Amino acid sequence: MSRPVVLVVEDDTAIRRGLVDALRYAGYEVLESDNGSGGLELAIESPVDLVLLDVMLPKLDGFGVLKELRRSQPTLPVIMVTARGAEEDRVRGLTDGADDYVVKPFSAKELLARVDAVLRRSPQRSADVEALRFDGRMIDLARREVTSADGSTRQLTDREVAILRYLAVSRKRAVDRRELLQHVWGLNPRGIHTRTVDMHIARLREKIEEDPADPRIILTVRGKGYMLAETVQEVGEVAS
Repeated sequence: MSRPVVLVVEDDTAIRRGLVDALRYAGYEVLESDNGSGGLELAIESPVDLVLLDVMLPKLDGFGVLKELRRSQPTLPVIMVTARGAEEDRVRGLTDGADDYVVKPFSAKELLARVDAVLRRSPQRSADVEALRFDGRMIDLARREVTSADGSTRQLTDREVAILRYLAVSRKRAVDRRELLQHVWGLNPRGIHTRTVDMHIARLREKIEEDPADPRIILTVRGKGYMLAETVQEVGEVAS
């Protein structure tokens, strides 16, 4: 299994070096950038599992980077790392879709704990899951394709794949609609009243379930949300 890749976007050389060294020592692969536009480009074009993002950056500030990332990579985990500890900055970062917010100065131990916690609850950590198998049905996440037992296929959208990935890494627990809105759509669920999650789940069931009216892959847990059935198997590699 490949090591998680963390992108550090920090313009202070000493701080960036410290972050990079701590992460590498902890077993992460690390990419780095000293400006916002360069960091955004790396985050979009490279296989990144999490971004550590400073706010005060040259060329494009951290809030600008976060905004663009939420448009192009809504499920990519982002932790804001900054000396700006004012409440309004923390609220803005979280409202704009950051997964966590760390205020300098902080200890390496605290930062690594936060990185680990965000990765553990993130759909991005499911990159090693290539497919899901259930009762003769194969859901190829890399190809965005569902193959039924009779050999017929249907295509999935990127959002549908992201939903399945998040449910796959949240096994053995129900995921509520607010959590899906935050981590799959990249939205702050506070104050949002929408049926979009239920609508997407319904369309997804039409594609992957034998009988959408009696789902056996994506289960509804009354009062809690959605979860994958225990009988759904994760597949690490799919033959080409």
